[in-house]
Amino acid sequence: MTESPQTTLVLGGTGRTGSLLAERLIERGRNARTAARHGAAVPFDWDNPATHADALAGVDSLYLVTPVMRVAYADQVAAFLDLAEAAGVRHVTYLSTYGADHVPPQIDIKAVEADLAARTTITHSVVRPAWVMQNFADAHLPVINGAITVPTGSGTEAFVDAADIAAVAAETLLAPEVHDGAVYAPTGPQALTVGEVADIITAVTGQSVTHQDLDPEAWIDGAVAAGIVPADYAVMLRWLTGTIITGHGSTPNDDIEKVTGQKATTFREFAQRNAHAWMATAEV
Repeated sequence: MTESPQTTLVLGGTGRTGSLLAERLIERGRNARTAARHGAAVPFDWDNPATHADALAGVDSLYLVTPVMRVAYADQVAAFLDLAEAAGVRHVTYLSTYGADHVPPQIDIKAVEADLAARTTITHSVVRPAWVMQNFADAHLPVINGAITVPTGSGTEAFVDAADIAAVAAETLLAPEVHDGAVYAPTGPQALTVGEVADIITAVTGQSVTHQDLDPEAWIDGAVAAGIVPADYAVMLRWLTGTIITGHGSTPNDDIEKVTGQKATTFREFAQRNAHAWMATAEV
């Protein structure tokens, strides 16, 4: 008799890494149950605990994506992990953030990592990606009036493709015993300024794109005033941009190739694959 494949609950299952991860797991013969507030296989809302137990039913592993646009959530996540353990989850892969060791104390990224490390009945892996390339092709850092507006100065970042993040996460979930306790920091193969990113988009699309730098506090205040982010999230934006501005952005490593056997996607390859996103913007 053939055993049924194991099931991974993918939080953020309609998101940039979660949707791609679910596809990879299914291709490799594992059940992947996507969970999100809308549009996923099962409803899941961090603020509605009534959705948690059903999402976890029959699940043995978990892709943990914490509440978005928040900085304080460790207690909420801990309660969910307690429930997950009781439901039979035995491995968790956590989508963390590059440089989490240096995160400001107001942000609970490192607290969740510590919580997972302290649990003895489950194994865990941590994925700490650099800024994702998809930021430039969606509403996070869109091209508006021919410019990418973000305060990063002349600092560089090894921007990474969400597909590569998903590929790393998939390996940790498919072979948790191999990756137990591992911390991976997926990056792209090049450290680029946002100006260089704009140059690549220009070369690929034929549409002129530049980087518009500005005062970080003005940018953050504008995002809060416009309701794009809540006021307490300003500390996260300040940390993320400040890290790049001060020359401490992510630097290329070989974690993607080490874990998956495949080389990391270059930004030019990503731009060629997603040129339609910027062409559509130019036509509006």
